[in-house]
Amino acid sequence: MKTYLGISAFLAAWLLVSPVQAIEISPDTLVDNTAQEVLTIIRQDKDIRAGNTGKILNLVEAKVLPHFNFTRMTRLSMGKNWNMATPDQQQELVKEFRTLLVRTYSNALASYRDHQIKVEPTRVKPGDTDVTVKTQVMEDHGQVPVPIDYSMEKSADSWKVYDVTVAGVSLVTNYRGSFNTQIRDGGVSKLLKTLQDKNRSLEAKDKESKTAAN
Repeated sequence: MKTYLGISAFLAAWLLVSPVQAIEISPDTLVDNTAQEVLTIIRQDKDIRAGNTGKILNLVEAKVLPHFNFTRMTRLSMGKNWNMATPDQQQELVKEFRTLLVRTYSNALASYRDHQIKVEPTRVKPGDTDVTVKTQVMEDHGQVPVPIDYSMEKSADSWKVYDVTVAGVSLVTNYRGSFNTQIRDGGVSKLLKTLQDKNRSLEAKDKESKTAAN
């Protein structure tokens, strides 16, 4: 549940970031500015609050994905098994992992209208290319804030996220365990098939939900 919350917060925080930044912005400022904008959008957009899957996925595809380094996320999640995959398999793994993350967590954006995101100042020294932006996600019901850390790397003139840690649990580390199990049982091909099957299942559920809503 905490991992679900963390990735959803991550998507919310990055939903309105423009793929091209005219002026370089520090990673913490970028997260803070966009988080406040996104929370406002969620509160005002009745379609998102109602769980309009198509609208949410389109927004994530256009605004969030340019700020992920999915190749590094997949490589880290694979660990030493990454080199076992052929170049074609690596490309497919990145594609399927990206689809899984987006489909699994994006619909939770609808529930974020009552949340607040506090971003802690991040010290970035000249020449730094890897930083951690610490945040806390808070609800209006007096619950204990959930700490969420974003591991970010500087690529060219922009910052990209390659891991999210929720209450001390790393997304990459969490998936590495399940990936290793799949590979141990049936090699890289089994992992790839598992991801493909999961994505087809999630897509079918989205279609069923859309049909039921109509």
